[in-house]
Amino acid sequence: MGRRRILLSDEPVDSLAAYEAAGGGAGLRTLADHGPDRILDELEASGLRGRGGAGFPTGLKWRSIVAGGPAAGERFVVANGAEGEPGTFKDRFLVRNNPYSMLEGLAVSAGVTGARRAYVAVKSSFAVEIARLSEALVETAEAGWWPDVEVSIVGGPEEYLFGEEKALLEVIEGEDPLPRQFPPYVYGLFTTSPQMGWSAGQSLERRDEGANPTLVNNVETLANVPAIVSRGAEWFRSIGTSESPGTVLCTISGDTARHGVEEFEMGTPVGEIIETIGGGVAGGRILRYLLSGVSNPVLRGDRLATPASHEALSGVGAGLGTGGFIVFDDRTDPIELAHAVSRFLWIESCGQCPACKLGTEHVTSLLGRAIDTRRVDLGVLSARLNSVNDAARCYLPTQEQRVVGSLLADVRDGVVGEHRDLLIAPISDLVDGRFVTAERHRSKRPDWTYPD
Repeated sequence: MGRRRILLSDEPVDSLAAYEAAGGGAGLRTLADHGPDRILDELEASGLRGRGGAGFPTGLKWRSIVAGGPAAGERFVVANGAEGEPGTFKDRFLVRNNPYSMLEGLAVSAGVTGARRAYVAVKSSFAVEIARLSEALVETAEAGWWPDVEVSIVGGPEEYLFGEEKALLEVIEGEDPLPRQFPPYVYGLFTTSPQMGWSAGQSLERRDEGANPTLVNNVETLANVPAIVSRGAEWFRSIGTSESPGTVLCTISGDTARHGVEEFEMGTPVGEIIETIGGGVAGGRILRYLLSGVSNPVLRGDRLATPASHEALSGVGAGLGTGGFIVFDDRTDPIELAHAVSRFLWIESCGQCPACKLGTEHVTSLLGRAIDTRRVDLGVLSARLNSVNDAARCYLPTQEQRVVGSLLADVRDGVVGEHRDLLIAPISDLVDGRFVTAERHRSKRPDWTYPD
């Protein structure tokens, strides 16, 4: 287990001709030969789960978009490549390596749902990725991949919430990344149905043209689709685990000898992934904490034998997330790590939900004082964490509860490390085998502005 690949190749796929020579395009041919129902059946049978962090069953998600027929309105499909999760670089790496598999998956999704407009959403700062996608879209259009579909690349802001699917729809519509009330499969793009967001229409009644259910899938999720529909669900299930079939793209950063992205079978031990990509913990030190972005509780160093799958990591109180693991060695102080995570989430909170914005601010302040005094009022801190996600529109405040809460035991027990001035922020790029973190985030303000 561990080395079978579906998505990555040793060398970048530099043209559509090279992609097709390696078997690309078979997913679209399967759709043309067998129709949408066959695709939906294969996706559901495959057990493919979303690779954007939540792990929702992909086949079920696609079928929910189709449900309702014409009365539900127009359909749209979106590839989510916003990738703002700290410690994750796999979507950008995949697009650089091979944009064609994701675009084929997007084209298949448009054919299955009947969508006439498709979007690829990435940050405007992703210049390399936008160039690769633009070239690939020209090639695939000339090859007839999009006969009745208008495809657009949407460049979005740097904010973390741009990657949240409800906020992503707002950006596509030209607004700020402020999460809507309802998910895209309920109320999608270009409808004034009751979103209850900043740009919502005045009427709370459904428009005549319907709710416009919109399919939003992560880049890696879509890239898996062509192989599944052409080679079959049984083949896909022969890889990985029964509950988490297939492979996962893993990013390793932090206190390791090397950084990078590689593809592993689901179920590969986490320690093996760290060793293979990162060469182990740098300087012969010991791993103390492993963060899967800022969405799941920390995994401690004595749990590295845990398989990298949704069910196994959930079973030990952690989570797979996007497969982006940040390594922290035994110099790391739990109070400082909790403060760094809380500060990131406070800064990136949009402010629509007062309990979230004010709560993450208060938790950050409590932890900041604790760094200076080495004393924590766990009663006040726990109470604030318990209320931070009251009436929340998105998952961000729950992330605050999960990550900071997972460190409270160590905070209470007084585990003390070195002062490291930790920064939790997105990855800017991969340079000479090391990830460069967005240092500018240190000065980002909670209103998403920066000092002059």
